[in-house]
Amino acid sequence: MENPGTPPGGNELGDFLRARRAALDPHRAGLPDDGRLRRVPGLRREELAQLAHVSIDYVVRLEQGRTRRVSRPVLDALADALHLAPDERAYLFTVADVTQAASARRPAGRHVDPKLRRLLDGMHDIPAMVLNRRMDVLAWNRGAAALLADFAALPAGERNLIRLTFLDDAYRSLYADWPRAARECVAVLRMEAGRTPDDRALAALVGELTARDADFRTWWESHQVRGPRQLTKTYRHPVVGTVTLDVQQFSVDAQPDQHLVAYTAPPDSPSEEALRFLLQWSAPPTTRPDDHTTDPDHSR
Repeated sequence: MENPGTPPGGNELGDFLRARRAALDPHRAGLPDDGRLRRVPGLRREELAQLAHVSIDYVVRLEQGRTRRVSRPVLDALADALHLAPDERAYLFTVADVTQAASARRPAGRHVDPKLRRLLDGMHDIPAMVLNRRMDVLAWNRGAAALLADFAALPAGERNLIRLTFLDDAYRSLYADWPRAARECVAVLRMEAGRTPDDRALAALVGELTARDADFRTWWESHQVRGPRQLTKTYRHPVVGTVTLDVQQFSVDAQPDQHLVAYTAPPDSPSEEALRFLLQWSAPPTTRPDDHTTDPDHSR
């Protein structure tokens, strides 16, 4: 297990190769049954070397972290041999050149442009919020607070969707399929950890979750990775019951490390009716000119 107090990128390349090698069914890789007893699941090192057309010693050195300078053709061969999905392939290329990847990324900022905040406040019929790459909640509108959590009541350091998913019982109970949602969170965080191994706040988050939640610890060590994408999530809301929403993410041009997340329901669906009722239920009796549903600290 990784040391929770250190940045999560120590030997990301080797750890990832071992995890994906162990997860691949030899039959899926096209290998015949040679009759030998397999003491560990997945591919043997020599089988990965054979499929990728490299030496066994080279695979050993990669997995032990004794080399990271890998040519693009070799990385492509390893990715093909391991049947990596597009997100996994991108992650492999990132961690194989981890020093350059780290220097190209700035620390995840927390400042949200006032124009973006006004956009959030104007989205009366759509729950929405702004996240950074660590999934910190930087700003939100009234709909997001009604749907997910009263973010204003949380200390700023606890406004993180992944942290809430694992450590907040009320937030956790919102998910109709918590294990699936939680594993997706871990995969997104693992992808970001490979891109920014020197992010101390991210390392601290990983360390806290590793120490406090056994499921997170297990899924983190599996090295599943996933980039942002459009999702459909089903929530069991205490006010409106079951609601299924499309979750869409949009990049923020002025802040490449931030994205706008919006929750919408299919037209003329029970979920659309439930969402409309929730937004009406959460609306204040009157709207004052100085009302703000985004982070109250932003005006300071």
